[in-house]
Amino acid sequence: MGMLSLSVKRCILCRRIQANTRQFARLAEVGKLEQPKLSGKYETGQLLLHRVFGYRGVVLFPWLARVYDRDLPHQQRDGDDESAAVNKEVRGRTHTFYQVLIDQRDCPYIRAQTEAVTFLGNQESSRSLYAIPGLDYVAHEDIIPYASAEKSPLQHELFDKFLAHNPDKDPPFTSQETLRAWQNKNHPWLELSDVHKETTENIRVTVIPFYMGCRESHTNSVYWWRYCIRLENLGNLSVQLRERHWRIFSLSGTLETVRGRGVVGQEPALTRALPAFQYSSHVSLQAPSGHMWGTFRMEREDGYSFDCRIPPFSLESKTGGAPATHPESV
Repeated sequence: MGMLSLSVKRCILCRRIQANTRQFARLAEVGKLEQPKLSGKYETGQLLLHRVFGYRGVVLFPWLARVYDRDLPHQQRDGDDESAAVNKEVRGRTHTFYQVLIDQRDCPYIRAQTEAVTFLGNQESSRSLYAIPGLDYVAHEDIIPYASAEKSPLQHELFDKFLAHNPDKDPPFTSQETLRAWQNKNHPWLELSDVHKETTENIRVTVIPFYMGCRESHTNSVYWWRYCIRLENLGNLSVQLRERHWRIFSLSGTLETVRGRGVVGQEPALTRALPAFQYSSHVSLQAPSGHMWGTFRMEREDGYSFDCRIPPFSLESKTGGAPATHPESV
């Protein structure tokens, strides 16, 4: 299949930029579309457009996740009389995700926190927690691949440090030692992470939790996790998030309730033009494991309010954890 111009896809992004800035946005071609992979993985250096948020990016490396989709029907065993799906699928299915670098020109115009928390450091000092701007976690099906003749098609301070142009390779970018060393430190924290999905009243909630490490003192140990939440409106009516309600259970036996307005200081509206919103936050426990669940109070444009379920997810620590700093709380 021949490659197609990306003009139409970039036009969608340019219109969003124009709507947000109330200024004229020039339409520019960024490359040529490639055939999406129906099987296999995208390679390091693959250029992409995000299917939902529309930004330009590049694949740094893939990782595997166990996806627990509570919307998928439970398949009846052979010999069952009932063919209807009566239960919800909660068995994890392995799926490919990617850590990607986002073009900094697009960051101001997308409704997602464009930073990822990663453990970095060297042998002379203990590993510390850093938030690097312009990183995201992307599912395989959300990648629209494209090619570019430019040697540096993305604007990001880490692009040339992580990737080198190699015209004899497809994609024509290879990982440099800086990326390989960084991946070796970062990748174990992503490998076989869990992803949880559930839909309520056409609002799809996806949660990806990551263990961040343990902070130890003379009196106790505090374990930290980061979780990334994406909300997507699959319906036709606009919906606004008004409140959050969390329940946090710790293996130590404590159960905490957290209520508040909005999320990360916002009450995002999910409209037909801007149907998705993504954010990250952190939680700590004085035990090596626990779990979280809760609801978002949503208000539809017709005045109807409902509780959107946040799928329950486990908080599990991993051995060899790095010390965490002071991230924001729930």
